Amino acid sequence: MVKLFPVLNVLSVVVVIFALAMLVPLGLAYGYGDAARDAFARAVIATLACGAALWIATRRSRAELQPRDGFLLVALVWTVLPAFATLPLLAQIPGLSFTDAYFETVAGVTTTGATVLSKLDGLPPSINFWRCELQWLGGMGIIVLAVAILPLLGVGGSQIMKAETPGPMKETKLTPRITETAKGLWFVYGFMTLACALAFKVLGMTWFDAVVHSFSTLSLGGFSSHDESFAFFRSPAIEAAAIFFMVLAGINFGTHFLAFRRRSAAPYRVDPEAAAYVALLALSVLGISFFLLANGVYPSALTALRQSAFNVVSIATTTGFSSTDFNQWPVFAPVWMLFLCCFATCSGSTGGGIKMIRAELMVRQALRELMSIIHPRAYLPVKLSGHRVENNIIFAVLAFMLIWGGSVILMTMLLAASGLDVVSAFSAVIACICNTGPGLNQVGPATTYASLSNFQTWVCTVAMLVGRLELFTLFVVLTPAFWRK
Repeated sequence: MVKLFPVLNVLSVVVVIFALAMLVPLGLAYGYGDAARDAFARAVIATLACGAALWIATRRSRAELQPRDGFLLVALVWTVLPAFATLPLLAQIPGLSFTDAYFETVAGVTTTGATVLSKLDGLPPSINFWRCELQWLGGMGIIVLAVAILPLLGVGGSQIMKAETPGPMKETKLTPRITETAKGLWFVYGFMTLACALAFKVLGMTWFDAVVHSFSTLSLGGFSSHDESFAFFRSPAIEAAAIFFMVLAGINFGTHFLAFRRRSAAPYRVDPEAAAYVALLALSVLGISFFLLANGVYPSALTALRQSAFNVVSIATTTGFSSTDFNQWPVFAPVWMLFLCCFATCSGSTGGGIKMIRAELMVRQALRELMSIIHPRAYLPVKLSGHRVENNIIFAVLAFMLIWGGSVILMTMLLAASGLDVVSAFSAVIACICNTGPGLNQVGPATTYASLSNFQTWVCTVAMLVGRLELFTLFVVLTPAFWRK
């Protein structure tokens, strides 16, 4: 049976950590002297008070968490923290409803990047920083950060890490102790974020823009401090740097961790996803650039390649930046980009979607079924990187794909039934459940999600949460059997 109070006790600690994260934009607000100082001060006090009160109420209930408790904790963290994150937005932005504020903060912590806000250039710097900081924290998962300190509280972290880790093969350990794994992943994540910020600064961004866009780039989130996104900078060099770091962030951070630790590129060569991921991106960039050139969208091959490279990589890696309104391209290009965002990124990366490894497993399983028809007595194991994949993993991936497809259809039908045109409805669901951000038509890159009704906004919010938690983590908590002994 679920240990509710021990779970709430750990949640209280995560809420306090989250309140401390608000101190950064608070300090920035005082440094810039912007109008959001009081909003952040009140938000920090309220969040700290709630976290402390919850800890006091549950301090006698501390206990070792079981796997079932880990799923509940992860689901609570990803649904409760965005509610606290809305406090500075609600206090500072006139006319912003809780529905829209919660959508915005969920889009932040899930690294979706969909937004209901416009006139970003006129917002206080601390608000834009907070939006991008949410994405950075959500990129690796704030729960993973908490795992590094949970042993100090007498709470095991491995079951929480398993519930949070994206991808079908969650038993692989990078280090003998899960806390060392969490710290190692955060070190690599932080180092790459710093490198990205320095690159942006050297190439012409201000320090503020460099930092917030490095947060969004490494988290594959896509929030920007400008309405024009990367088109604001009009710099091929900045776009090239963003492409490089987006591609890196789409690779399994476990692979980055091993490469850092061994000081070798060998882990990238044996990664079962990395080669296919890079090859797919490269072929798609070249194919879309040729398609745009052939259709006369751009006058030169270089311009077509530049626009294709940035926008295809951005959408395929589920980042969501844009350097142009690709909704105006011939329909094949944006539809192919949305197709890519469903599976292009690697498991263990900060990207969303089905993940490349699941797509590879499904292709190999399909080929195995075809071969079994021809050779019904043959032993035909599914292999990745030379290793046999157990059937239970194949079955789990098949179940995931069924639930994922069913969720997309259900939420698309709900949006269509509520009055949204089919293209906008389908692309909004894909963009949200894959944590990509911009869709097509009414939710395209040149617009926002502000035009959606409250019902439509909540459907998209649920899609973002379901996608970030990879369906099972959230859905299992909603089953009656989860709450029984």
